[in-house]
Amino acid sequence: MPVVALTGGVAAGKSTVSAVLEERGAVVLDADVYAREAVSPGSPGLAAVMERFGDSVMGADGTLDRAALGALVFGDTVAKADLEAIIHPLVRRLSAEAIREATTLQPETVLVYDIPLLAEARDPGEFDVVVLVDAPSEQRQARLESERGFSAEEASARVLAQASDEQRRAIADVVLDASQSVEVTQAAAHELFDALTDAWPDRLAHLPRIFPFSAT
Repeated sequence: MPVVALTGGVAAGKSTVSAVLEERGAVVLDADVYAREAVSPGSPGLAAVMERFGDSVMGADGTLDRAALGALVFGDTVAKADLEAIIHPLVRRLSAEAIREATTLQPETVLVYDIPLLAEARDPGEFDVVVLVDAPSEQRQARLESERGFSAEEASARVLAQASDEQRRAIADVVLDASQSVEVTQAAAHELFDALTDAWPDRLAHLPRIFPFSAT
């Protein structure tokens, strides 16, 4: 069965889609889990982060202070690039190991790799299908403000720090429209799962480009 990369900008609705896919029986692996594992206490990744950014990013409990690290790198392109040079290779290795294990143990199951930063950090060609959970940047900013309590400036900065809508659409095989209600997004995720299982492997070229099917 296919290895599906599930991507999308912040507040696009990706968690809603991945929850439905998992409920339907897909194995869902989360890039954020490997990002945390890469800098777990005692890890070479954490040591490298501390060497670059100093003791101020270490919490009192010996774990990485993500808020402090975020404050250091946010808006600093050099610091951000340095952090990514440490973290991204580790996440690639950890995720590759997890994907190999999952596909060996459950070869008949759709495997979904939830990877927000696909456009920024990975080669889309590593995956059989790239699914973009899509909502316009303006809508995602509004969601950050209304649902997560960000100020307009904070929300805008987080949206702009990621790849653009156009960059993500350019690498997507499938676009799942998450600009409508949660219920519509969930229904589209069910459609997607059915289409993936029906199309793989001989009819992948016939996989619909847009979900829900009624989208234009």
